[in-house]
Amino acid sequence: MDYGMVWRVFWVALMTDLATGLGALPFAFVRKLSAPWQGMMTSGAAGMMLSASVFTLTGEAMKSGTLWQVLIGLLAGAWFFSWTARLVHGREWTIGTLTPAESRQGILVLVAMFVHSIPEGIAVGVGYATGELGFGLLLATAIAVHNVPEGIAVSMPLRARGISVTKCAGYAILTSVPQPLAAVPAFMLVSVFKPLLPLGLGFAGGAMIFLVAFELLPESLERCSRQQAAWSMMLGLIAMLWITSALGM
Repeated sequence: MDYGMVWRVFWVALMTDLATGLGALPFAFVRKLSAPWQGMMTSGAAGMMLSASVFTLTGEAMKSGTLWQVLIGLLAGAWFFSWTARLVHGREWTIGTLTPAESRQGILVLVAMFVHSIPEGIAVGVGYATGELGFGLLLATAIAVHNVPEGIAVSMPLRARGISVTKCAGYAILTSVPQPLAAVPAFMLVSVFKPLLPLGLGFAGGAMIFLVAFELLPESLERCSRQQAAWSMMLGLIAMLWITSALGM
């Protein structure tokens, strides 16, 4: 085993993780948000997550696996998130100084994005395991850039609740911790992980789609008008789609 390459895979995947924290930077210039703006930010995050789920995760899963693998992954992800939501609703978990009720949405977003990062880490490891270092680095770079708007999507609902920019960045980075942790085992055991990639991508997509329908859109509609929520979601979806398309993902 080439342990030098193992460490390279780890450090590259760690950089993709840290890139997620950059998504919190734009909110350094936003101090206080009105209720409609909070709702529109949440809806914008929903659009970005929906775009990432349908066009990136599910689309990539369809390329590397069968329809049934993707469908099973989607349903498993939705079930997992439904179970997680019930668990969160039954606990008094908090983020910072927020109340449990205020923290609920942020925790659910963090869980969904955390799950979403696992197959991305596997993808980095599998990319390097092909033996083409250029391909592995290109894939990792694309995921790192792709993580920035995902960091924005994580930070939006947290910042709307008054969480500091520094903490938003920390939580965003936390959601991508699975990338360096999953990349190394995937690189070392590529024959095991590669067949599971379609299921993993579908699972992450299903969890995020369920989050959008279950939590983000209802929360958005409590704070802004239906027109504002719909247009914000569309703009978030288009922004994420443009970014992923520019990266060739």
